[in-house]
Amino acid sequence: MERHKRGLVLVITGDGKGKTTSCLGQALRSIGHGNRVLIVQFMKGEKYGEILAIEKYLSERLTAIQCGLPSFVMKENPAPLDVELAREGLKIAEKSIASGEYQMVILDEVNVAMDFGLIEVEDVVELIRNKPPMIDLVLSGRYAPEEIIELADMVSEVREIKHHYHKGVTARAGIEH
Repeated sequence: MERHKRGLVLVITGDGKGKTTSCLGQALRSIGHGNRVLIVQFMKGEKYGEILAIEKYLSERLTAIQCGLPSFVMKENPAPLDVELAREGLKIAEKSIASGEYQMVILDEVNVAMDFGLIEVEDVVELIRNKPPMIDLVLSGRYAPEEIIELADMVSEVREIKHHYHKGVTARAGIEH
């Protein structure tokens, strides 16, 4: 099968559940074609089910790096460590994209990290503009900035219509984490 001619920039945003899940599906498609994929998870430090599955079954072609704490980030007052970890995540992404080791790089929850002021929108814009032409780049999370949407080749919005949380059903292993 012939490789694609130009890497794409895909954005998955919106207030509905399923953005990270969509990224993981995209990763599976890519590794199914023999590609190597990196997922950098911003603002996440808990070993969610996807991290456990990657470590146990998929680590030969799919690498996941978490750049966050296992606690929520306070939007109006993020801890200095939250900022440091997010910035480190962006540096990891930049180095990994430049390395040529991966054909796809996923920046999970990077839109939220920008919205919370943990990383600068301009830095992510620069990363997109400077990525090698063959790399597919996927950015996820609520609140995708207009600058990112403008640069993207594809933008999908996941919209919440109904969620079990509003009926008092708490997060479950295998569904939310």
